[in-house]
Amino acid sequence: MSEAGQDQEASARIRQLPAYQTLVARRTRFGWTLTAIMLVVYFGYIGLIAFDKAFLAQPVGPGVMSLGIPVGLGIILITIALTAVYVVRANTEFDRLTREIVESARS
Repeated sequence: MSEAGQDQEASARIRQLPAYQTLVARRTRFGWTLTAIMLVVYFGYIGLIAFDKAFLAQPVGPGVMSLGIPVGLGIILITIALTAVYVVRANTEFDRLTREIVESARS
């Protein structure tokens, strides 16, 4: 059997493993959840800009900064936090499942 045929056979065998199916399902669901959160946050901000400029234009303190600046900064921080949440989960749960898949594929 050629190397390409062996690779296809190994890929098919891996796709049948319960750990692989679990990994794909969990990673996909988690990715879409984080995407939905980010879309709600981002489009919520854009919606505020479009429909309630006066709210975001409110001054914060005695200076010239408006409320839109800290809210925008909050969106950036939420993005960083969501990235950190994904990295932690990827480095724990997803990596553990990947190791199980590799071990199963080798045996």
